[in-house]
Amino acid sequence: MNENSIVIVGDDSIDINHYYQWLSQSPEDGAIVTFTGKVRSLKSDIASLFLEHYQGMTEKVLMNIIDKAKERWDLNRVVVIHRVGEIFANENIVYVGVSSAHRKDSFAAAEFIMDVLKNEAPFWKKEKSLNGDSWVEAKKSDKESLKKWH
Repeated sequence: MNENSIVIVGDDSIDINHYYQWLSQSPEDGAIVTFTGKVRSLKSDIASLFLEHYQGMTEKVLMNIIDKAKERWDLNRVVVIHRVGEIFANENIVYVGVSSAHRKDSFAAAEFIMDVLKNEAPFWKKEKSLNGDSWVEAKKSDKESLKKWH
């Protein structure tokens, strides 16, 4: 974490209002873009996700993603919060927030951060359902989304 970047990986619920207030403190910023990812359960099959990570490495990877975003766009504040442990269907799992002077920088950076996070952040996910538990593989659509940033 530095003065204008926050990375948190933990099992606490995400206080979205707190981080939005932090993002909106600079009068020079005219744009704040946020993304909140939730655990979804198609047809109510998925009861929860269980996420594991390698503490220290995951936070470093997330901070490197923020640094890459700041190299590409004119950003002020960036926050990435990712939950680990057991997260139930319909609960928030990830929060990305970006502030900048102009909306195009914030929109692009938030999308970039999520696309890179989905492909590079070292999380291991296990779905828990009525039919048993299974590890979640990386999605082809996530890999395709990453290509537009190269």
